[in-house]
Amino acid sequence: MRILLTAALSLTVALPSLAQTASPAVAKPSRLGLCASCHGETGMAVMPGAPNLAGQRLDYLRQALKDYRDGRRDAPVMRAAIGPIGAAELDALARWYSAQAPAAASAP
Repeated sequence: MRILLTAALSLTVALPSLAQTASPAVAKPSRLGLCASCHGETGMAVMPGAPNLAGQRLDYLRQALKDYRDGRRDAPVMRAAIGPIGAAELDALARWYSAQAPAAASAP
C-alpha cells in the first residue's frame, strides 16, 4: 500500500511537467516585435498600463485582436499597432500569447 501511495504521489508531481513538455511548440510570430514592445515577448507587460497577455484564452485573444483591427474596440494605439493584419498573422499572435506561461506574482 505504501508503495502505491508513493507512486501515486510521484505521478501527481510529475504530470504537470510532462503535460508542459508534451504540448506542441508554438512558433514565434513574425509580427511579435511591435506587440512585444508593450506586452513583452512572453506576454508579461513591459510598459506601465499594458495588460499581460501570457496565458490568456486563445479565443479571447483572437476576438480581441479582430475587434482592435476592425475598429470594434476603440483603442487608437492598438488599431495603429495591429494595422491591416491578416487572419494567419492574427492567429499566430493569439496562439503565441495564449501559450506563454504567466509569471508568478511577486510578494509585496
